[in-house]
Amino acid sequence: MGDLIRKDELESAVEARRELGPEYEDAVLDSFVEKVERRLEERLKATPAKDGPPALAVPLGSLGIAIPLLGVAGGTAGLAGVIAVCFAIVLVNVAYALRR
Repeated sequence: MGDLIRKDELESAVEARRELGPEYEDAVLDSFVEKVERRLEERLKATPAKDGPPALAVPLGSLGIAIPLLGVAGGTAGLAGVIAVCFAIVLVNVAYALRR
């Protein structure tokens, strides 16, 4: 299965926000979050609930992935990018916790 969030997709959302300006920030973020939610739902449906990594692997892994994503998002989109990344990471962890 592919990545939940690819770097080029995050960069595209950030670039769209930059080009469209702050008045479209909510729309750009909503679109990005919807894409992440759809992929998360698809992944959860395709994965058996009993299988999976140990309980700490997902939270620790998502924190590890957060570091470079936050750097890219913060450097290119500022606070809006950081918020989008944090929201996506929270979604992943909540979905994982609910699935267990």
